[in-house]
Amino acid sequence: MALALVGFVILRAMVVPRSFGQYGHYRGAAVAEAAARPIAYAGHEVCEGCHVDIVDQKKLGKHVVLHCETCHGPLANHADDPTSVKPSKPDVAVLCTSCHEANAAKPKGFPQVITADHAGGIVCDTCHQPHHPKIETEVKK
Repeated sequence: MALALVGFVILRAMVVPRSFGQYGHYRGAAVAEAAARPIAYAGHEVCEGCHVDIVDQKKLGKHVVLHCETCHGPLANHADDPTSVKPSKPDVAVLCTSCHEANAAKPKGFPQVITADHAGGIVCDTCHQPHHPKIETEVKK
């Protein structure tokens, strides 16, 4: 039993960081480590400063509560150099369903669809404008 206890103490000392428990049940160095990481997000105010047309469109729709980087990902590099760093277009087939795929755990009033039945394999932005989803785009035939 004593050997197991000694083994546990040695293993714990090797695995658990030294700053664990510094601030209660937390790793004290976590804040400094997070602060040392490079900034990746620009913030919605920066995006909205340049993309006023999108802001005006979003104001009319339900996605007004979503900030740009929620869907488009971190854009600090684009904000720093917009001409050479282009944000990638999100994969709407995955992105839209992450919020709107039918799920009994979601509030009843939240727009939900069973993607296979709703779209029949057609990608969401074929019919819906992501910044104002109630407006349907003209489907090209």
